[in-house]
Formats: sequence, C-alpha cells, structure tokens
Amino acid sequence: MKAAVLYANDDLRYDDYPMPRPGKGEVLVKVRATGICGSDVPRVLHNGAHFYPIVLGHEFSGEIVELGEGVEGFSVGDRVAGAPLIPCFQCNHCQKGSYSLCKSYSFIGSRVQGSFAQYIKLNARNAVKMDSNVSFEQGALIEPSTVALHGIRRVSYKGGKDVAVLGGGTIGLFTAQWAKIFGAKRVVVFDIDNDRLKLAERLGADYTINTMEEGFLDKAFEITKGEGFDYIFETAGAEPTIKMVFELAGNNSSACLIGTPTRELHFSPQLFEMLLRREFFLTGSWMSYSAPFPGEEWELTAHYFSNGELKIDEGMIFKKLPLSQAKKAFDYYKIPGKVKGKILLLNE
Repeated sequence: MKAAVLYANDDLRYDDYPMPRPGKGEVLVKVRATGICGSDVPRVLHNGAHFYPIVLGHEFSGEIVELGEGVEGFSVGDRVAGAPLIPCFQCNHCQKGSYSLCKSYSFIGSRVQGSFAQYIKLNARNAVKMDSNVSFEQGALIEPSTVALHGIRRVSYKGGKDVAVLGGGTIGLFTAQWAKIFGAKRVVVFDIDNDRLKLAERLGADYTINTMEEGFLDKAFEITKGEGFDYIFETAGAEPTIKMVFELAGNNSSACLIGTPTRELHFSPQLFEMLLRREFFLTGSWMSYSAPFPGEEWELTAHYFSNGELKIDEGMIFKKLPLSQAKKAFDYYKIPGKVKGKILLLNE
C-alpha cells in the first residue's frame, strides 16, 4: 500500500509501505480521511518522532474491509473512527478506568503505524462505529471532539451556568459546543482572531471577545455582572490564556486546562493568589478516555454528530489535500500563523 512515511526530521515521503494484516481481535480499516493534529507537527518538523521510519496520524475514519479471528459486533463495510490509545488494561490506572493515565500504553500514530496510510489495522475495541449519515470527514474529527468532551467531564459539569472557552481552535470550538449541548446558560469564546470568533458564533457561542482589544476583561465581567465565570476551559496552551483562567474565574468556580503548553509559564504571586481567594477548582485534562473503553466521550461524539447537534463548519477546515500531498500539508506549518483550522488528508 501507499503511506506518508516519515524517514527523518522533515523527510516525509509518499511511499510504498507494508500492507497490514489483521490478527486475532483486530480489524483492517481502509482510511478515508485523517486529520493532522498539533502534536504531529513537532513529530515531523522538530525531531519529535519516537523512531524512524514511522507512519504518523491518529485522527481518522474509514470503513472496515477485513475482520480478524474472533471479532464480533462488526461487519465488513462498517464505517468507523479510530480511538488511538492502546492502554495496557492491567495497571492500577487501567483497572480504575483511567486509561489516559496508563503508564505502559502504546498509541496509534506515534508508537505504532498510524493513519497517514491507505490502510490501518487496530484492535476491534479501538473502532468506534459511525452512523451512515456521519461523513468520513466528520469521522476524522471525532478524536479532537472527544478531547474537548473529556475536559468537560473533568469538572463535573452542570448546565445553567456561564462558561468561558479560552481559544477558538478546533478543541475550543468543540468545547463551546459541548457546553451548549449540556445546557450552558451562556458560552463566551475568547480568541485573538476575529475570523475564529465569527466561526464560534456560527457554531452557537452566545458571545465572543477578542483578547487583543483594550478593555476585554471589563467586557467579560459585564456579561457575568461582575461575578466571573462558573466554568472556564483553557484550550490554547498559551501563557496569556492560562493566566486569563485565574482572572476570569468566579468564586467557587471550576476550571480545566485542556491545552498543552510548550514553553515555561510564569505566574505572579498576585495572580496565583486569585486561586486562593476565589477558592476555585483547577484541574487538567489528558486525552479522552473512560470506562468502558474507549468511553462515553467516544459514544456521545458519534451520537451527537449523527443527530446533528454537534456540528462541523467548513471554517474549521484549513485545507483538504490528498494523502499523497502530506509533505505539502506540513510545509504550511513552517509559515507562522498560516494554518488556521484543521488540515485533512483524504484517500479516494
């Protein structure tokens, strides 16, 4: 088969690659659409791969073309998305259903062959069925949507409250939608890009605020009548937005850090004191899994894509390219600020 094979740093080639064969309990999936995750960028461009050669990619959907021995509950032709985590299922964390915290895990697209290929094999329990009305392009966005939902679940979320979402990227836009689906009183999305903010409004945000504008914090507190927000979700992993969590939190509120920082963070004593004085709950979120594996995050995403309440706007997609142009896709990331949204790689 053909695959986008990473041979060395920034050496990505559309090349021949061994065709996988499903073993016991596995299915073979013809990949129809796969997304480039932000974590794939340093793997390709900044010496971030675990080893070479490697086929990356973990946000994908396709159709089952072959069943391995003993597979039940699936048929050839089923449309599926892939849950990329491969936990050990034996450690204390796995036994508690905290699969994201497994210390002996493997992962599709970073430690074993990923979805930048025409075909991929995976354990049947990592295959998530999609209804026929869910497109393969939507299916490739199931994984990032589950990341957003996992963050929502980390704070024991309840409806009827004011929600702030910091960052209008893919994860942030899904987080805002989940907050609305589960009954938020008002959802406010913060970003520095007006186009992303308009997109957030199209997807249901009640208010949007550009954090580059003077007085943006005053505007935010006007919305909540000076009380701050009940829930705050940080999705950018940037120092300015992480600091905003402390500024926007209301008394006894809950905040979750979903974005992954890539640089050192610095907090003043005055800023950190806000956590103490407001007694707000602060937690983090890692990946997107719960029991029974792969978890409610995956089941609910497939459901809400199917019934249309969870939406994808074309503005969320930066480019759609054939898999053969994977190298070109990653070249876009070399231009600062160029990529705004998801790049999808498609197979015929």
